[in-house]
Amino acid sequence: MSKEKFIRAFAEEQYSSELKALIKEDKSVKPENWTMSPSMVCVYILGGNTGKGVHIEPKYFGERRLVELAVATLLTDRALLLIGVPGTAKTWLSEHLAAAISGDSSRVVQGTSGTSEDAIRYGWNYAKLLQEGPSLQALIPSPVMRAMEKGQLVRIEELTRIPSDVQDALITILSEKSLPVPELDVFIRGQSGFNVIATANDRDKGVHELSSALQRRFNVVRLPLPATLEEELKIVTFRIQQIAAEKKNYPSKKLASKK
Repeated sequence: MSKEKFIRAFAEEQYSSELKALIKEDKSVKPENWTMSPSMVCVYILGGNTGKGVHIEPKYFGERRLVELAVATLLTDRALLLIGVPGTAKTWLSEHLAAAISGDSSRVVQGTSGTSEDAIRYGWNYAKLLQEGPSLQALIPSPVMRAMEKGQLVRIEELTRIPSDVQDALITILSEKSLPVPELDVFIRGQSGFNVIATANDRDKGVHELSSALQRRFNVVRLPLPATLEEELKIVTFRIQQIAAEKKNYPSKKLASKK
C-alpha cells in the first residue's frame, strides 16, 4: 500500500460536512442541476448557522450584496465575470460558488498567453483520428464541454490573459449554450445548470481586452479590496487558521499498488 498526500483539498472536500448539512436542511426550490437553493449558497459563502445549529464558516468577507448578485447572475443565462486587483478573492469566491452550486470546483481552464482554443472547445486524440477518422471517440472534451454535458459550472481563471481570438471561442457557447463540432456535424448542447464563472485582474486590463461581443455576455461583479486594515487582518488570520486546519485534518488517500 502507498500513501498519497495532497497539499490542498478542493473546496467541496474541505467543507464536505458543511455542504452536506446545508443540502440536508434545504427546503427551498433548487434550480435544475444545482445541489442547493440560491439562499443556501449565500449561507455557505457568507457563513451563519443552519436551522439545526450547524455552524457554517464564512468563505468570503465582503459585501453580502456582491455575493447575492453573483448567485443571481448564475441563475440567468448570462455568465459571471469576477474582476478586481490581486487579493480580492476572485479565485477563492469562484471556487466556492462552483463547490456549492455544482458540487465540483475542479472544472477549470487556467488562462495564460499560451492557452489554446482546444482548452475551451475540444481537442483530438490524433492516434484515433488517423486510424478511424473524426468520431466522438477520438474527441477530447475540454472542461467547458464536460460542464455543458453535465449541467455544471466551469471556471475560467485570468480570462484577460487568454489571447483575444481564443477568448472569442466563448461567444457561441455563452450566447447559444451550445458548442458546434463541425467535423462531426453535431452540436454539444448545454444542460440546465451550465454556466461560466470567469475571473480577471484589473491590472491586466491592457493584456487582452475582451471584445464588445464577449463583454455583453457577462455580468460583471467588481470585488473591492478590504475597506480597513482591521478587516484585512481578520481575513489573513482566518485564512492562516484554515490552512493549518486543512493540513491537520485532510486525510491522506491510500492507493493500492500492484506488486
